[in-house]
Amino acid sequence: MTRLLSGVVLGAAALAAIFYSPPLGVRLLACAVAALAAHEYLTILHRDGRPPLFWPVLLLVVAVCWWMSAPERGDLLPLVLIMLGWAAFEVLWRGLTVERAAAHFLAPWYIGMPLGMLAAVHAVGGRMAALLLIATVVVSDSSQYYVGRMFGRRPLAPTISPKKTVEGALGGVVCAVAFLMIAGRALLPDASLVPLALVGIAVVILGICGDLFESRLKRIAGVKDSSSLIPGHGGVLDRIDALLFATPPLYLYLLS
Repeated sequence: MTRLLSGVVLGAAALAAIFYSPPLGVRLLACAVAALAAHEYLTILHRDGRPPLFWPVLLLVVAVCWWMSAPERGDLLPLVLIMLGWAAFEVLWRGLTVERAAAHFLAPWYIGMPLGMLAAVHAVGGRMAALLLIATVVVSDSSQYYVGRMFGRRPLAPTISPKKTVEGALGGVVCAVAFLMIAGRALLPDASLVPLALVGIAVVILGICGDLFESRLKRIAGVKDSSSLIPGHGGVLDRIDALLFATPPLYLYLLS
């Protein structure tokens, strides 16, 4: 019941943000979600040791998210140089390993950039485009679960997520791509079926990769959820893991 109630609240909040928030509000919300997800990501990384200075990395994640969601973006090079400088500082003066510093460098691109793209999808394509993207990821996740339960035999990534199956993944691809093609024609009048099908395939496959990527992070750290922030659902990163990888294809399609 807790999981169901939390899901209803999350769904209602997402719909309210999509339909009633102005572009600036969506950008601010994306930055807030990016900060929460990045904090969980850093906590997972340092589950086994001394935590780093979180706030500089969080600021960089938020900066990249804000930059990606801007209607007219400036040069990204200064942010890249700042991130490289911070990574060098962590290795040379903070005593972090190169691998940990590189994982921190990844955070703005793994979390900040796709969430900024999601806000940009809302601004460029409108609320229906943002709704279409999120709904496609939900259809994909649900289809993978139910098809996998009914027909799943072969594990997709047994060392990362033992419950995921090849059959479930294929079911997710078929159902979600079909949904995106049908709903996309209704919600995006200028879209044609072939591009929508290609975008749908990319969205679903990358969404599966995003899910597995976060599962791998948690398995390495030995944790079940990224946090306990959302009752019955884990953390923010647990809810948006597929969306982080799935957003760029639709974003690039809308900007093409």
